[in-house]
Amino acid sequence: MNEPVPETGPRPAPVLALKDVSKSFGAVRALRDVSLQLFPGEAHALAGENGAGKSTLIKTLAGVHRPDSGEVLVDGEPVVFHGPADARDAGIAVIYQEPTLFPDLSIAENIFMGRQPRRSLGRIDRRAVRETTAALMKRLGVELDPDRSARGLSIADQQIVEIAKALSFEARVLIMDEPTAALTGSETARLFSVVRTLRAEGAAVLFISHRLEEIFELCRRVTILRDGRWISSRPLAGLTEDDLVRAMVGRDLGELYPKQGTDVGETALSVRRLTREGVFRDVCFDVRRGEIVALAGLVGAGRSEVAQAVFGVDRADAGEVLVNGRALPGGSPTAAMAAGLALVPEDRRQRGLVMDMSIERNIALTGLGRLGRCGLVRRALERGRAADWAVRLQLKYNRLADPVGVLSGGNQQKVVLAKWLATEPVVLIVDEPTRGIDVGTKAEVHRLLSSLAAEGLAVLMISSDLPEVLGMADRVLVMHEGRLTAEIPRSEATEESVMTAATGRDTKAAA
Repeated sequence: MNEPVPETGPRPAPVLALKDVSKSFGAVRALRDVSLQLFPGEAHALAGENGAGKSTLIKTLAGVHRPDSGEVLVDGEPVVFHGPADARDAGIAVIYQEPTLFPDLSIAENIFMGRQPRRSLGRIDRRAVRETTAALMKRLGVELDPDRSARGLSIADQQIVEIAKALSFEARVLIMDEPTAALTGSETARLFSVVRTLRAEGAAVLFISHRLEEIFELCRRVTILRDGRWISSRPLAGLTEDDLVRAMVGRDLGELYPKQGTDVGETALSVRRLTREGVFRDVCFDVRRGEIVALAGLVGAGRSEVAQAVFGVDRADAGEVLVNGRALPGGSPTAAMAAGLALVPEDRRQRGLVMDMSIERNIALTGLGRLGRCGLVRRALERGRAADWAVRLQLKYNRLADPVGVLSGGNQQKVVLAKWLATEPVVLIVDEPTRGIDVGTKAEVHRLLSSLAAEGLAVLMISSDLPEVLGMADRVLVMHEGRLTAEIPRSEATEESVMTAATGRDTKAAA
């Protein structure tokens, strides 16, 4: 095991630390002798693949889990957290990817829920609540009205409210778990500005992200986990993204975007003047066999809405969708599936999987009619189908009968892909195929999409990850405010040309 790389110059004592912590769940060892130190005024990255133990480590610091062995130390003294309240009282706050606010309460009420300042006779001092909230927002450099309802706030604003809540508890340690996964570029920049403000005030920040460029931009040091083990803790200065990836996955990945050359065939999917009033209009494009076509654009441009209309989840007001030259009836996912369309949705947990259902049953959901008779599913066929796809997609699991919810995010994504690929589609629509999954699994998903296209599948890929778009697409279709603004061939696609079209600026040079 590598020793942490020493840094020059004196350092303050760590405000929070783990020392040789191990944690098991049954036969699964989630953490093995893991150590970590968080220093005041510093942002520290926690990196590793899905299943490396990051979530267990976070929950141990947050008081959700108690270690089986090892110690948690606050200001150098061992502590035992009996629950999240103990961790909060010690100055530790966790900001999760999906904030949990009360939608019908105001921002100020959410921040002070259960601990509102009181006047005489026990009445809530609403003026003090508002003024303190306003002061917190000013401290963060954000303009949010304390009286505004939490309902309708963007994910970015909800995270700011959660950070303000943490500051109201006088948190000294802020743990941020994938905070940028659902944010736009400008929202991410604002969040980073807030984090830098907190860092300058002396807070210790533990930052978890699969986006390596964010780690290098925001953090000074990184701790790497692999298979529940501590691999190293070291400064980021002098490291490259390739160094970090190699340490995380324990091997060279080869290409992250392994694009294969293919022979492009006949048109498999045609979309003609598809319109849904107020959402998108006059959308026209084709996807041919053997081709990966990326649908790019900023959040809110209408990309996912087009995909749902093509698949029949939403009914379009005008236009038509043709598969192999045959028009599909609008608003019928069943007809779309029968014609050979498959849709891997953006939100795999809510729309792609039944989380309490087994892995094998989730994979079988799209083919129940072929796995039984008279409404009875033959379990042997169901299990055999799932086992076959588990091997083909290199799924990591304990038992196929386990709930799919126990899998890591990357393996859940593989289950969604298996479910739809088992239908033997003509056209595969994948919406944000690698969001929230680690770099190793991301390379596997890219390799899979490339090989499927090489076998003649037509792939329509929606992605907000520009390197992914540029690395995987044969053509890039760009949307802006519900309209297609450019079609860019692979040879001419650059970050500049795509973003020019995505922001609605002059696209003549890119088209």
